[in-house]
Amino acid sequence: MCSSPALRSVEDMITAENLTKRFGSKTAVDGATFTARPGQVTGFLGPNGAGKSTTMRMVVGLDTPDSGSVTVAGRPFVQSPAPLTEVGALLDAKALHPGRTAESHLRMLAATHGIDAKRVREVLDMTGMADVAGKRVGGFSLGMHQRLGIAATMLGDPHTLIFDEPVNGLDPEGVHWVRRFVRSLAAEGRTVFLSSHLMSEMAQTADHIIVLGKGRVLADAPVGDFIGGGAERTRVRVSDAGRLAPLLSSEGVTVTTTAPDVVEVTGVPAARIAHSAIAAGLELHELTPLTVSLEDAYLALTGDATEYHSNEAAIAA
Repeated sequence: MCSSPALRSVEDMITAENLTKRFGSKTAVDGATFTARPGQVTGFLGPNGAGKSTTMRMVVGLDTPDSGSVTVAGRPFVQSPAPLTEVGALLDAKALHPGRTAESHLRMLAATHGIDAKRVREVLDMTGMADVAGKRVGGFSLGMHQRLGIAATMLGDPHTLIFDEPVNGLDPEGVHWVRRFVRSLAAEGRTVFLSSHLMSEMAQTADHIIVLGKGRVLADAPVGDFIGGGAERTRVRVSDAGRLAPLLSSEGVTVTTTAPDVVEVTGVPAARIAHSAIAAGLELHELTPLTVSLEDAYLALTGDATEYHSNEAAIAA
């Protein structure tokens, strides 16, 4: 799909240290420290207003930190002599001149780095845009803008890729393609930094998760560790659900009745549930550990860091 850039050093990564950015009285990013490493897809998550886009803009020098630092391959990105060959960034897919064609847009970008027309054709083919290369981008759908934006990120065959919500507007085939594409980039040893609100896609795409909430890093861990760190949850079908709940009552344990004979127990191992039920003479008909999804773990972590909450009562009404 792409050529494989040599892994130059362990510094071929994005490194943020105490990164802080304020806009007036609002602190958008508050002392964020994290690393996005080569050879993996680093998922960047957080509620709306968490500071994700501002962080990405600081990575590529579009916003200047008030304090702290962020480097790409060991230096501030603005010091790169050939930016397109270092970092490919898709931050706003529609930030294009509507009168240009897809091909002329890419040729304009390529000319800034002496990249030849052959590479322009390659990235158009790579992203499925070859058939609309001569069409003006003003008439493109959001999905077509996303594909053209991804093509632009690959022009310089960079080692580091930054994508902010790259699947917005894409149909299911396009979403599947982006997933396979970013996985292939990481497999080639590139650093991939990916923001998305689609938890199902992030669960299938990311190797490592960084979660931002109100500008602060709330989690920084491999996906498996992040999901596994959630409280243990078990569905229990028992002869008398009303008698089981008091037996398990303790700090950190919740018991939710979902049917007359079914409860979901969170915060206690399944073996202890079974022991308590049997010791009390209850008939145990089902004991099923429930897998915690990335979405479950994310929502549990960010509940207090979400600025805008839906009115569940109004929805129920």
